[in-house]
Amino acid sequence: MKIEFAPLNIPLRRRLQTAAVLQWVFSFLALAQCCMAGFVLLALSDWWVLAMLYAGWLWLDWDTPTCGGRRSRWVRSWSVWRHFRDYFPLNLVKTVDLDPRKNYIFGFHPHGVLVAGGFGNFCTEATGFSSLFPGLKPHLLMLPFWFRVPLFRDYIMSGGLVSSSKSSLSHLVSRPEGGNVAVIAVGGAPEALDARPGALTLQVLSRKGFIKMALKHGAQLVPVFSFGENELFDQMENPSGSPLRTLQDRLQSIMGVAMPLFHARGVFQYSFGLMPYRKPIHTVGMNRPVELSRLGRPQKSLVELSRLSRAQWAQ
Repeated sequence: MKIEFAPLNIPLRRRLQTAAVLQWVFSFLALAQCCMAGFVLLALSDWWVLAMLYAGWLWLDWDTPTCGGRRSRWVRSWSVWRHFRDYFPLNLVKTVDLDPRKNYIFGFHPHGVLVAGGFGNFCTEATGFSSLFPGLKPHLLMLPFWFRVPLFRDYIMSGGLVSSSKSSLSHLVSRPEGGNVAVIAVGGAPEALDARPGALTLQVLSRKGFIKMALKHGAQLVPVFSFGENELFDQMENPSGSPLRTLQDRLQSIMGVAMPLFHARGVFQYSFGLMPYRKPIHTVGMNRPVELSRLGRPQKSLVELSRLSRAQWAQ
């Protein structure tokens, strides 16, 4: 295989963009493991008292990821995220004004491999979410497992990530003062296994839990589509029924985490690696909010009748 190396005279701004995305990929793939290893080593060292103090803090703070998290405006506004945005580039398109007195559930599609559009638009201020939607606070929902990892949990919460548990979503959309946006990658882990350039397979019809939660609390539903999300990485061929896909589905059912075997480009060459391709991402709210009346305890039949909401989603 011929390797295509990056030229030496690349402008500094592009180098900074590459560095920003490299640290993001590292954070996504390896930072949690490094944080866990660091905590264990600290506990076994002469500084074990610090580890015990943090363990006590962790016990006291255990429920924070399900109670709105602990976001940091400072972390969300780091300049590194502007370089991250410009790498692709990433763009958030506003199509309608949203009332900050209400709570919303953003149904985000497609999941993609690493949810770059979801992270860049809703976990940072790089694309100006707070300016476009004043009075609203976005919270990207993430698997509860990651909030059990010492130190890593504090870092991801600073960007606005919260647990994807039912209690976490219920907390966000039940706030009487409004102003909360729960961003859910509706397709979840299974959708990531089908993310590849030129293809679009969405998991929609079997996903009714978030609609039930919206009915229960009277939250507004907003379909969000991230154009270009699936163009960032190639994947090994894994058609349904193949040995690889069977193994991936089995691992996903056990661990709850998708294991796509993806690849794209590298840092100093364009032929292979785990860096995403430089492809534009346009994240758009696709319609007016789907307004649902608060029903308290929606019956299964009413959730089935919410097919109308999903039809609006498809439009």
